[in-house]
Amino acid sequence: MSSRVLITGAGSGFGRGTALELARRGHSVIAGVQIAPQATELAAEAATAGVELDIQVLDTTDDRDRTNVFAREVDVLINNAGVMEAGPVAEIPMDRVRRNYEVNVFGTLAMCQGFAPQMVRRGSGRIINVTSMGGLITVPFAAIYTSTKHALESLTEGLKDELAGTGVDVCTVNPGLFGTGFNDRGAETMTRWFDPARTLSRPELLAGLGGALATQLDPQLVVDALVGIVEEDSPSFRNVLPEQIVPWIRAIQERAWTARGGDPLFIDPARS
Repeated sequence: MSSRVLITGAGSGFGRGTALELARRGHSVIAGVQIAPQATELAAEAATAGVELDIQVLDTTDDRDRTNVFAREVDVLINNAGVMEAGPVAEIPMDRVRRNYEVNVFGTLAMCQGFAPQMVRRGSGRIINVTSMGGLITVPFAAIYTSTKHALESLTEGLKDELAGTGVDVCTVNPGLFGTGFNDRGAETMTRWFDPARTLSRPELLAGLGGALATQLDPQLVVDALVGIVEEDSPSFRNVLPEQIVPWIRAIQERAWTARGGDPLFIDPARS
């Protein structure tokens, strides 16, 4: 059955792949992109693929952009737009912290609030929030980003319970490290302000940053999962990808209950 789907952050990565695949499968897709050049690129890719997309410039932090799309009837909202600002918590500039929260938390929440009323009135709908494995654990030097995803996890859990019985489904998708370029761009943000000679963090902790990004997975796995959640009658609330990282996530969560003194909480997956 064809659905009317709006996906934010469709200019690249998971969003772009999912928009194109949903359109190929016959869904009516509104593809929200942050800036006009992304709209041009996506339109060209859609034409090459032989699919139709309704491409809209949609900066989720912009009131006018949001208002324009709130007038549309949507069966499924996929909140995929996000940014990453990296750097140690004790040193990262506050303007970069605020930017992460504006996009990842407040922009996403505004989208939920904009579309939930029509879904409840209709008695059907689905909201899918793309969070991260970082919504369930904290990654050193990406803690500002992961804190936004923790916040989004909590908001999504609350939304699910508060809309129970209305016909509106609420789900999360929690990707690990996938090769969309997002993680690499996020890690690079700290080079614009970070001074390793003056950092409060130990040098050996910083040395391990590059290795964590060395192995990244094929993003098609997440695209396929998002398409499946759109099309399933009753999808799971939480969808961690790949499933193989679930034990590692749970081990880190458990460690927070047992760690003492100077014990680190994070467990390097390469050493676990």
